[in-house]
Amino acid sequence: MPKIVLMMSVSLDGYIEGPDHDISWHRVDEELHQHMNDYIRTLGGLLGGRRVHQVMADYWPTADSDPDASPITVEFAGIWRDLPKVVYSRTLEKADWNTTVVREVVPEEVEALKARADGDLGLGGAELAATFLRLGLVDEFRIYVHPTLVGRGTRLFPEDDDLAASLRLVESHTFGNGVVLLRYERENNSAQS
Repeated sequence: MPKIVLMMSVSLDGYIEGPDHDISWHRVDEELHQHMNDYIRTLGGLLGGRRVHQVMADYWPTADSDPDASPITVEFAGIWRDLPKVVYSRTLEKADWNTTVVREVVPEEVEALKARADGDLGLGGAELAATFLRLGLVDEFRIYVHPTLVGRGTRLFPEDDDLAASLRLVESHTFGNGVVLLRYERENNSAQS
């Protein structure tokens, strides 16, 4: 059965963004971007919150029309447009680019979506991830640790007793730019790997 995979970039001190939603410290070079393209292409869909979706939708639908766009950027624009997406939002009325708007995270609906998916579902966004974690809906973690300290901003994992989980490291990889992928599964999912 497909898994829900939390995929996030994080600073060494645990932030996904700095003050004012700053992500300029992300170190995405060609090697890391190609890795992301290759992985995201295998997914059955993307799940995100409103802010993550809007950041992506503001750039990726037409990124490949820029004459200065790199081949990797052009490739990802097509991948992103074609993937089915679910955006969880109480305020967004509609979303384009193969996107369905859902108001609430209902575990039974998420499990049904997962069962119908043609591959794993990538999850992004700190608030949405916290909700999925509290409900026990995250099967795997793909955390990209960037070699930088942000100091303050939005933490990937909030302080919350309901998030406690035992994890098993199943992969680590260091990219040339110093970013480290740490891939974990929940201990009770080890039979699925």
